[in-house]
Amino acid sequence: MTSFQSSLGEDEGMAAELAENQRAISIAEFFEKNKQMLGFNSGARALVTAVKEAVDNALDATEEAGHLPDIYVEIEEAGDYYRLVVEDNGPGITREQIPKIFGKLLYGSRFHAREQARGQQGIGISAAVLYSQLTSGKPAKVTSRTQGSDTAQYFELVIDTDTNEPEIRDEGTTSWDRPHGTRIELEMEGNMRARQQLHDYVKHTAVVNPHARLELKEPREHFKFERATDELPAETEEIKPHPHGVELGNVLKMLSATDSHSVSGFLQNEFTRVGKKTADKVIDEFRDRHYGREMSWTPPRAHEDGDVARAVSGAVSNKGADATAAFADAVAKRVDEMDRVAYQHVERFVAEEANAVEADHGKNFGKTVRENAVEAAWRAITGFDPDEPDQAANERLISDAFALADEATSTRKDDETIRAFAERLAAKFVPEPEDADAWRGRFTRDDVREFVDRSADMTEDREDATFGDTARENVTDAFWRVMRTVSDDPPLARELAEDRDATSKLVAGMRATDIIAPPTSCLSPISAELVEAGLRKEYDAEFYSASSRDAEVHAGDPFVVEAGIAYGGEIEAEGQADLLRYANRVPLVYKRGGCAITETIKGIGWRNYNLDQPGGTGVPTGPAVIMVHVASTNVPFTSESKDAVASVEEIEDEIELAVREAARELKSYLNKQQSMRKRKQKQNVLGEILPVMAQKVSDVTGRPNPDIGDALARIMNNVLVERDVVADGDEQTVTVVVENHSDRNESPDVTDIVDSEPRDVTDGATVVEMDGEWFVKWSPDVPAGEEARLTYTVETDATLDLSVSAVEGPKLTVSD
Repeated sequence: MTSFQSSLGEDEGMAAELAENQRAISIAEFFEKNKQMLGFNSGARALVTAVKEAVDNALDATEEAGHLPDIYVEIEEAGDYYRLVVEDNGPGITREQIPKIFGKLLYGSRFHAREQARGQQGIGISAAVLYSQLTSGKPAKVTSRTQGSDTAQYFELVIDTDTNEPEIRDEGTTSWDRPHGTRIELEMEGNMRARQQLHDYVKHTAVVNPHARLELKEPREHFKFERATDELPAETEEIKPHPHGVELGNVLKMLSATDSHSVSGFLQNEFTRVGKKTADKVIDEFRDRHYGREMSWTPPRAHEDGDVARAVSGAVSNKGADATAAFADAVAKRVDEMDRVAYQHVERFVAEEANAVEADHGKNFGKTVRENAVEAAWRAITGFDPDEPDQAANERLISDAFALADEATSTRKDDETIRAFAERLAAKFVPEPEDADAWRGRFTRDDVREFVDRSADMTEDREDATFGDTARENVTDAFWRVMRTVSDDPPLARELAEDRDATSKLVAGMRATDIIAPPTSCLSPISAELVEAGLRKEYDAEFYSASSRDAEVHAGDPFVVEAGIAYGGEIEAEGQADLLRYANRVPLVYKRGGCAITETIKGIGWRNYNLDQPGGTGVPTGPAVIMVHVASTNVPFTSESKDAVASVEEIEDEIELAVREAARELKSYLNKQQSMRKRKQKQNVLGEILPVMAQKVSDVTGRPNPDIGDALARIMNNVLVERDVVADGDEQTVTVVVENHSDRNESPDVTDIVDSEPRDVTDGATVVEMDGEWFVKWSPDVPAGEEARLTYTVETDATLDLSVSAVEGPKLTVSD
């Protein structure tokens, strides 16, 4: 004991004095002294955080009301402080709720709801109010108007940090030009040193919320981000937790609160995706862990020791010879029909055949008779004697164990070694007197693995053999597969609530059961199409790809990961790729280095996707934007400020899979571009050589220079489009020929623009007149190695302008 502790013990009044100084504090008082936990740890960051919390609230409110978000953010200097104003066109807030929403920490409607939302804890906007009053001493000014109201409600309020309750400084009604919505005005200490982070937050918010219109006006700049779609995100629905990933403590709490009596009812009523069949599977997994399985053995055959009929007959008395024989023979026949027999099978056979004999012979086979018959039959099958200690396994059980072990282990182990191992292993299943579970052959998988380990260790010591972990696990699996799940009733829900060990086995059973992924109705992922649309709206690139994964589960909460990549174009080529991190449609601006998204991106081998990655690790370099969005009913953040996603294996795996899916499309594009560049280079070289060769051939032969277009197309396996014009008096016949020298079908879009009306146009082509010009449009399907022809007539003095699309440039040769 330290001297300080000793002095406390000596002074009896000290404990009482210390007790008098101890008191509970409110959550507001706690965050008053720990505002950095909420993201208000500097003036620059505080301004960004306040904007983020207000905009998040505005987006949630407008979407829930079914309004396309129209959000205005203004920051202006106000003496020694900055004034922040955020307006939205949401449904507005009722008079009674305004003080609580803005003036009470941990007040909200989404904390217990298992559905996706930007804000969940009820801290964000009230934390901004708290920071504002702490740094400027001025109240928050809130104006809100509900739809249909003639006037808007107006409040000036602060938070009483001692009680975590709103303190209203002024209230009343006012006029406002918005028909519905909410406006909050805060004055706070801050600075604009984080101007870039502020701009990034608003821009990145526009990327993942293409349905929103955002406007930011700050002392130096003014931005407007128009919406790219009028489609609102899908409405979310609250769901129950999913059995996969739910934690033991939560299950114990749910068991204590449930109205269900049975475990099956509890599973079906308290979890999503669990019906009667799934509940039965979970309960079977629980039985395996709680009660164990029953070992099944090969029954004795006619030529072997162990006459089941004689054993059963000897166990029945005073039932008459005919009834006894019929009963014993029927049980023996049922056993003989089985490849393997467990104790539960014998119980069922005895019960069913006793009922049948009772009906046929009028004899009563009571409980004692049936129990004796089961015991006798099981003795005959296994050779077990429940009253004899230190029994040895009989030869039939050893042979059974040998067959299972031999099949599960490698051929490098000889039969003598497997035989010795099987003898020791079979002996482990022989019961000791008074061990009811072992008598029935009932063991858990852990029991079986222990039997295998002990038998393998002894065999290694005495037979100079090796049984590695793989062999031991294979043998354990082989025995576990032939063991049978029991039908014992599970404990009631209220009994499980008081039994932590049993509940842990139920949780393990839930995780081991194959259960359909949770419904995504509780989530509102962006979708791959809108991820790409958002990137296209804000980044002028040459390539875009996006992916959206199926829902997975973490800690009972479903989540979806989406990814997008923009590459090339006007994106900055120097330095690292731009990484956009999102959680529930909210940009994560700070703590990039401590985020699971960043760490996962760093761990991907980007060189495999044709992007530079110095050192083989880290964020890739080059003209790329990589975007990752995690949507969940409960995103695991690293702190209350919600700046970074915590490291969770299930989420990290899905992030990697989503990003790789988008990156594979980028790789295909870049490979294709590289191939096209090489093809173009080759074509350019040929374009220089062939005319020189053609001229020399012409000089030698005295013939005109040949058209090199056809030769170039053949060499390059290109699609050749040629136009030939033959004049005939006042008109001319135009023929367009498409020759496909490639190895696949091609469908070029051919357009010939003429300034006089064409006639006698080939079937399949269309003619469109526009402003005195005629567009002859033709899209033939040309198989590999074939050609197609278009003909029409036009006046002799008509001008012609041929264009071809739908075939990549380096694969196309046009000669007109």
